[in-house]
Amino acid sequence: MAVLSIPDKNITITNTEEIREFFNSRNLFFDQWYCDVQFDDAASQEEILKAYNKDLQPFMENGGYLTADVISINSLTDNYEAIRAKFLAEHTHSEDEIRFFVDGQGLFWFNMDGEPIFNLLCERGDLISVPAGTKHWFDAGERSPFVKAIRIFIDMTGWIPVYTESGVEQKYLDFQVSK
Repeated sequence: MAVLSIPDKNITITNTEEIREFFNSRNLFFDQWYCDVQFDDAASQEEILKAYNKDLQPFMENGGYLTADVISINSLTDNYEAIRAKFLAEHTHSEDEIRFFVDGQGLFWFNMDGEPIFNLLCERGDLISVPAGTKHWFDAGERSPFVKAIRIFIDMTGWIPVYTESGVEQKYLDFQVSK
């Protein structure tokens, strides 16, 4: 279940349709896909992509996306602190950042001009697309991280982060989602 939070206004939204409307009105994309396959930690990228091919292929064809891979983060991930630090710094990308969560959860933060900073807790079944050039950051969690998500690209070089160095994310490091 996705949770939208606007911390500076003390607003929490859990209704899927309200979240979708909030995102659509800001040129962001949020959807939920049926997520019926359970994977263990040994599941290969190929197994995960094959399990969701019926949803992925039409989505990719409609959006002109050419490639997909799987990111898997857990408490055994080597060098997790350094990886987390890279994700936590506000940045943009030269193409859309699309993630479909097949398991686990992660918190996408957004810093859009003229808007209070907000975040979306994405969990199993949630699909999010962050348009190219959108200032954002991501947190898989300080302790016990667990994310298994399909990443979708036009060109993998498009997901290289361009850091804003604003430091705005520092204000929200201690934020906790309330469900």
